[in-house]
Amino acid sequence: MSYRNIFTMACIAASSLIAAAVMPANADGVKIEQKVAYLGSPNNIKLSNGNVELLIATDYGPRIMRYAIADSKDDDNIFATMPPDKPTLHTEYGDWFIRGGHRLWHSPEAVPRTYEIDNDPIQAVIEGNTIKLIQPLEKHTQILKEIWVTLDPTGSRVTLMHRLTNKGSFAVEMSGWAMSAMNKGGKAILPQEPFVSHDKVKLPARPVVLWPYTNMKDPRWMFGTNFITLQQDVNNNDSQKLGVFDTLGWAGYSHSGALFLKRYSVDKSKAYPDYNSNTEIYTDGGFLELETLSPLQQVAPGETLTHTERWWLFNKVDLGSGETGIAAALQPILSQTEKELN
Repeated sequence: MSYRNIFTMACIAASSLIAAAVMPANADGVKIEQKVAYLGSPNNIKLSNGNVELLIATDYGPRIMRYAIADSKDDDNIFATMPPDKPTLHTEYGDWFIRGGHRLWHSPEAVPRTYEIDNDPIQAVIEGNTIKLIQPLEKHTQILKEIWVTLDPTGSRVTLMHRLTNKGSFAVEMSGWAMSAMNKGGKAILPQEPFVSHDKVKLPARPVVLWPYTNMKDPRWMFGTNFITLQQDVNNNDSQKLGVFDTLGWAGYSHSGALFLKRYSVDKSKAYPDYNSNTEIYTDGGFLELETLSPLQQVAPGETLTHTERWWLFNKVDLGSGETGIAAALQPILSQTEKELN
């Protein structure tokens, strides 16, 4: 019997030991519901604190498929979801499906290594208000992927620890790559470095990285003094991508009045993938991806690389008009989340 089959059977056995209905709210007020049907899969976990809710897949993944205001409509999901009716990519490892939601990869990107198949059941270990999602060992890369998801008892903050463990026999240089597929029709927001006049500063502030298919004339882009934005347009199927070294450590996405914010640490002393990008945005006609990366690291056999994101979701946020409106809307949100981090 293969390692993958043994792991899958263990996951199924472990999941059967967990209550199949609603677990009462723990001491912190976080409620966990098992075996929730979602997007054609029966074994999802719903995590809620009365303010926000998450739906976490266990029949495949690890994936977080929904993050939304509690008890809101299906389309209020800040994440994009795509039915697995046909493979996104055929590789020598098998068929890979985009599915949507939030996932973990390891960078730099390469086919087929990056697209190791994630269609098998995963293990979900519940510890208080934390759910540890553990994927079967990647057969070809010998990398073990985990996402540890922790929901705060109040508010909307979610902490995600992304873990990549090298189970192989030699060191691997890689970066943790956290990728959130965002719902269609919204706008990604990246901060520009604080503007300083040429009279005061002569040296560059950061790299802006382009892909061969990046078209800076595309009207979905806005390159402003304080922000770079990218609009998702369902009527424009051209792919666009851009990377930056974001020293401010945040990126956002606005959708139907909701604002999603992710924050992450930045290490200026270390090298990052893709010409030193720690933040990347991609879009086509189906969705937009908001991506963060950890520094490149030589991970020895048995060692684990970690990359942490913290999420918030704010409702009824009016970005107003242009950069002035964005700045006015974001200022109190950035101040609040900075206080929560400290």
